[in-house]
Amino acid sequence: MQLKNILSLAAAVLVSISCQAFTIVLDAGHGGNDAGAVGLMSKEKNINLRHALLVGDMIKERNPEIKVIFTRDKDVFIELNERARIANRNKADLFVSIHTNSSKNKAANGIETFSLGVSRSKENMEVAMLENSVILLEDDHESKYQGFDPNSTDSYIMFEFMKDEYSQRSISCADYIQTKLLDSSGRADRGVRQAGFLVLRATAMPAVLIELGFISNKEEEKALNDDNKQIENAEAIYKGIIDYIHSLERKGEHILNSDTPSTTPSPTPKAEETAIPAVDAKPAESATPAIVATPAVVATPAVVEQVQASPATDDVDVIYKLQILVSSKQHSPSDPIFKGINRLEESKEAVGYKYFCGASKNYNEVMALKDSLKDRFNGAFIVAYKNGVRVNVQETLKK
Repeated sequence: MQLKNILSLAAAVLVSISCQAFTIVLDAGHGGNDAGAVGLMSKEKNINLRHALLVGDMIKERNPEIKVIFTRDKDVFIELNERARIANRNKADLFVSIHTNSSKNKAANGIETFSLGVSRSKENMEVAMLENSVILLEDDHESKYQGFDPNSTDSYIMFEFMKDEYSQRSISCADYIQTKLLDSSGRADRGVRQAGFLVLRATAMPAVLIELGFISNKEEEKALNDDNKQIENAEAIYKGIIDYIHSLERKGEHILNSDTPSTTPSPTPKAEETAIPAVDAKPAESATPAIVATPAVVATPAVVEQVQASPATDDVDVIYKLQILVSSKQHSPSDPIFKGINRLEESKEAVGYKYFCGASKNYNEVMALKDSLKDRFNGAFIVAYKNGVRVNVQETLKK
């Protein structure tokens, strides 16, 4: 075979590999009989699940070329090792574990994002101990985790000798997500950090763990249970993930079959160690009311919809709709927030209740509706259905 043909074949193979579906595993921490941290009105397991489902829903809606897998999509207990196995079995490209922090110091607050590494501060060690203590709920955890004791600092010595080949990518991804969460929430920055998390240890891909805030802090717990704030947090995590993927594209390490733009310049990867209030053991689960959510009046913003209005399609099979709201609470069609809106539709999905309006075969008509509602639903975006099946808006417009 001539050298030219060999090179062409090699190039084709590389393009094929780079265009394979990017796979993300979203891990909602805790679940089932493991409530995680318990606040005054909610439990960590519910907050984590709500955020994971929202992020996954955003990815599926805007980037259907990305494969999304949940370690859990309902209130069930999943062992830490199994969470990593799910990611490894599916040959995931990224593992994102979502958690909520707690402290005896009721003033402790802020967001932090971790990658696997050595806990070089007391605070980081305590966060890792907090999250790793879940293995004590597992049967035969001594043998499963080779005698690892989550409450003994001696057990964490092993992380000194672990070589994580995905360390830089993990730190980079953590930095993108942390930046977006801070920009969105305006909350305190506890930094991008490293610590010995068992759930990250066995993953064979870049992996990060997000601590969304403190359920032990009255104000932060309220925000963590508010529909609007949950959507904002999920949007920030989504944007951070997309920016991370685009950073890989710029390096030629992966190519998304998508027009989704990067939302921010590349940050300089860093792992900070800063002094923060001590984080203590999570409170024992008690009789705590179920999660309380505030009715949402803000729709999930869309990054992928940043396109010019295209000519109306004549494809009779395609129906365009405007998604104006995602809420954990069901709203009546007569709710004042829907005043003046015609052709309102409701869809009950895992992530909550979705509300659409303006169903039409004419894209420009729905775009005009979107513009008219921007003051009320600034984050509304257009979705498309073909023969009743959700399809990519961009693909329909290319036709």
